[in-house]
Amino acid sequence: MKKNLPLLSFLLLAFASANAQESAAVVEKAPADDYNKWSIEVNGGVNKPTRTMTDGYYTSTLNLFHADLGVRYMFNPKFGLKLDFGYDKFQEHDDSAPFESTYLRTSLQGVVNLGRVLNFEDWTDTFGLLAHGGFGASQLTSKDGFDGEDYMGHGILGLTGQIKLSNSIVLTGDLTGIVNGKQNYNFDGQGNTTTGAFDGTLLNASVGFTFYLGKNEKHADWYSEDKSDELKALEDRVGMIETGLADSDKDGVPDMYDLEPNSIAGVAVNTKGQSIDRNQNGVPDELESYLDKTYGQNGKATASNSTIEELINGGYVNVYFDFNSAKPTNSSLSGVDFLVKYLKANPSANAEIVGYADEIGNSDYNKELSQRRADAVKAIVTNSGIDASRLTVIGNGEDASVNKNSKEARQIVRRVTFRVK
Repeated sequence: MKKNLPLLSFLLLAFASANAQESAAVVEKAPADDYNKWSIEVNGGVNKPTRTMTDGYYTSTLNLFHADLGVRYMFNPKFGLKLDFGYDKFQEHDDSAPFESTYLRTSLQGVVNLGRVLNFEDWTDTFGLLAHGGFGASQLTSKDGFDGEDYMGHGILGLTGQIKLSNSIVLTGDLTGIVNGKQNYNFDGQGNTTTGAFDGTLLNASVGFTFYLGKNEKHADWYSEDKSDELKALEDRVGMIETGLADSDKDGVPDMYDLEPNSIAGVAVNTKGQSIDRNQNGVPDELESYLDKTYGQNGKATASNSTIEELINGGYVNVYFDFNSAKPTNSSLSGVDFLVKYLKANPSANAEIVGYADEIGNSDYNKELSQRRADAVKAIVTNSGIDASRLTVIGNGEDASVNKNSKEARQIVRRVTFRVK
């Protein structure tokens, strides 16, 4: 029993939804927030029925009128599905016998983004190319020929050129071929087809617009899913290696392995970059030995007071931070411990905790960031048993003493330093 075209359209839409759900489960996709996936396509142009015409009936080479409307969903930047509705009108030309027929179709098509498959993004971000093909249901009616409707199935295949006007609108040009199966009447509506199982053949040429839907900047048609992300990831890895292999305190241990990247120059360290302090008094053994030899029996007392104070106030004791972070790096917490031990050994001493930021970003924001860094270190010091009344917190903002284009130099000035008195 014959079914009407709206019912066939509904069935195709249901199939498209089911297929989309299944494909979504098996097709590897980039994160959903990276690009838009939905679009609406509107086209208009000319048609040419190339066979199943009755003798004496024919259309012009470029016959008006053709139109189609489609909705497309891309699973990823290379593959998608679209459901579209097409309309074609056929009329006589010049000496042809008069006739008027209407051809309607609904098609479910797969879409291949040849622009991404062929890496168009390597040389253009303006021109694109889509291939589409699939199957559907058609209906032919005639004003002056047969009565009723002629229903048939069809196969469809086409190419769509794209010119990007903006991130939301694309100008398109499309060339599509359609082959009907079991077409009972000619396109002119005057006679029966005699060509076999695959009867009517129709060509469409059209121009139109594609409108992209979604909140993201780009649609899947123009999204390069691999090269920019891979390049950025590679740059980040190289930058991490370059930063990690730097030796900020010149102790022979790269920063990436250095648990104490601010050790005193010339002082012996272990394989983890930590100053050797066997008696755990906060003074490196090599420095303590030197003080003992230089100042005799009072060397240790001197090391615990004026010399350590000079080291702290001289900027040898610091706490470091990652970019845009107010959390001290684990490897630099030894600087906090150095200060805490000094303050506990000298109950009458007070300390200023001074925060800094590098020059990247807004100066006002960097001023606020330096304050947050100083506050974070103060919290650690007070949690270590030092009364907050002995501490003064200062946010000094940007430290412009280094080359701001150097990642390694910027790491050095993202810090908190101390002044004791």
